[in-house]
Amino acid sequence: MIKALRKFRSQIVIRILFISALMFLFLYLLLQTTLYVTIVFIALLIIYQIVNLIRFAEHTNRRLTQFLQSIRHADFSQSFKTSGMGASFTELNKAFSDVISDFQRVREEKEEHHRYLQTVVQHVGIALLVYQKDGQVELINTAAKKLFRLTQLRRIKNLEKVSPALVKTLTQLKAGERSLIKIFQNGEILQLAIYATEFRLHNQLYTLASIHNIQSELEEREMEAWQKLIRVLTHEIMNSVTPISSLAATASSLLNEVSPDLTRDAEASENLKDISEAVRTIQKRSEGLLHFVEAYRSLTRLPQPKFKTFPLSDLFRRLRQLHEESIKKVNVNFISETKPPELQLTADPEQIEQVLINLVKNAFEAVQDQANAEIILKGFMDSQGRVVIQVIDNGPGIPTEIQEKIFIPFFTTKKEGSGIGLSLSRQIIRLHKGTISLSSNVKSGSIFTIRI
Repeated sequence: MIKALRKFRSQIVIRILFISALMFLFLYLLLQTTLYVTIVFIALLIIYQIVNLIRFAEHTNRRLTQFLQSIRHADFSQSFKTSGMGASFTELNKAFSDVISDFQRVREEKEEHHRYLQTVVQHVGIALLVYQKDGQVELINTAAKKLFRLTQLRRIKNLEKVSPALVKTLTQLKAGERSLIKIFQNGEILQLAIYATEFRLHNQLYTLASIHNIQSELEEREMEAWQKLIRVLTHEIMNSVTPISSLAATASSLLNEVSPDLTRDAEASENLKDISEAVRTIQKRSEGLLHFVEAYRSLTRLPQPKFKTFPLSDLFRRLRQLHEESIKKVNVNFISETKPPELQLTADPEQIEQVLINLVKNAFEAVQDQANAEIILKGFMDSQGRVVIQVIDNGPGIPTEIQEKIFIPFFTTKKEGSGIGLSLSRQIIRLHKGTISLSSNVKSGSIFTIRI
């Protein structure tokens, strides 16, 4: 480029010197000779050279203006090719073309980088929202659309149909702040962790919010904590109760072998009988406690599922057969349906059957005193392609303050309940990478929903 400009300057100087020489010659001939034809020719030549010089300069200015306009408007489709203007213009045009090519290459690299970032943003597993202070959404990635089940989002306030609390959190969250919010969507609990940051682009302030559903992680950590606690408790209880049970059994055996001579005294015989009864009670309660602890240990050693693909209707059919006696006893309208009828489920059939047995058993207990008792088993696919199983009853429902506790180990509202049925069910579903949730109303009954 510099070399071309130097040649351009040399060309201007040479042309000016040539015109100056012609003018000197013109004046000399005009004043000293009578060669009028030559004088006219030289005058025309001077005029031609001046016009050519002006065209030369104007053409260069036009090319520079065109070049700068191309840079300004990022129009890299222009080409700089001129023939018949001399070697200096050839090199100048080549320099212009090289600069344009460099700018075009830089723009293509930026566009490729932009497409790369767009691809990353759209494929990242965490929901991302970029919006202005007035709530106008500039970007929503695929994960956010799936999370909130939307096809598009123009303004943050449009999320009110998902959760008004979510809209309030997003609009009030400041840069660098984190927030946890729980929402309910189609009977499913979502525990959302939201983190916000701000950035400025083209003198406009934007908020970038990352939203992650941590419900499954919380359930998993909660279950791990309970398992650790249960391991410690059962270990200590087993270590303490096992010797007691063994000693009680030994003492009971020894008392039975006591010589009849020692039991002739009525008072001694009565005391011996009381001692024997007390020892047997200790033995019985120790064995019962061992069985109780052993039941809880099942929460910590569930086998991995053995996945098979099977018709869901077959599972529903077996459940009805297992509860045929209860259906007659409670006089309940037991309904099962799958849509489509040939709906297939990939899971461990025995483990899923155990979960549904627990849920159906609870449903029977809920409707046993209910007029027009009804239990419904439903199977279908949701909008995300997951198989959904629902156990629905029209019992008295579960109070709101209890609903969040029913999946906690040891928690039960039944006098003879162990508090492990629903906990075990949730752990089985977790091993299937699924979720189990409850929707209950004190007027219309309860719905347990399994998504796999």
